[in-house]
Amino acid sequence: MDKKLRILYVTSEIDPFLRLSSAADLIRLLPQRLQEKGHEIRIFMPKFGVINERRNRLHEVVRLSGINIRVAGEEKPLTIKVASIPNAKLQVYFLDNEDYFKRKSVLSDPNSEKFHMDNDERSIFFCKGVIETVKKLGWPPNIIHCHDWMTSFIPLYLRTHYKDDPMFQNTKTVFTVYNNGFESELANNYLDKVRVDGIADETLDNYTGNNYVGVCKGGIALSDVVTKGHPEIDAKLEEYLDETQEQKIYFDTNDKDSYVEGYQKLYADIAN
Repeated sequence: MDKKLRILYVTSEIDPFLRLSSAADLIRLLPQRLQEKGHEIRIFMPKFGVINERRNRLHEVVRLSGINIRVAGEEKPLTIKVASIPNAKLQVYFLDNEDYFKRKSVLSDPNSEKFHMDNDERSIFFCKGVIETVKKLGWPPNIIHCHDWMTSFIPLYLRTHYKDDPMFQNTKTVFTVYNNGFESELANNYLDKVRVDGIADETLDNYTGNNYVGVCKGGIALSDVVTKGHPEIDAKLEEYLDETQEQKIYFDTNDKDSYVEGYQKLYADIAN
């Protein structure tokens, strides 16, 4: 019998709460199928303001709320909410903060279509919040599966600021790249905001620019395994994977059984 693993999925979208791309369907499928196989699952995502709390029956988890996350020199309170996925024995934990996630949009203003200038801080808050919430849960994951650019600072923090934390001593990271990048840019000084005690500049150099490709490169370089959530990803990221000889794995998303089995085997292979 396969070892039962604790698997944490970190994403910015999942059906039925928020669907921005086909990734939401895949991220909905994989945790449920693996939980049915006996693995212990947690799912974390931002509580974007477009997610209807009443319709989706979100409620606050008071025992997990109350952590302050330091971003760009300011302490930001973290609120944790939870909701169940209909017709599945799965819960999704939503990370919320009034400054970052109250607005009724995801990455851009729906009226002006301008990219939110604090998307870098929203990502930093989310990534640090995920790690701190795991610590508060007292739930050491075997696998943290990070989906797309907004999760790309989690591998960085686990390799640096949290590298000696016993909660993550046996944790492996999987970073999945999709084909849903953005054309806009993050703040020029976003790496100054990412920098916390114990992170050297040479590690931050893995993040090569303040755009989608630059941020994803960091997540790719600092993860244990990289997978492709779509057969065609950004050409510059494909080229980067080739240049660095990074192993890139793609499981056929059209064959759901082999897709699930592929990830189950991958997790088992890299877990301690």
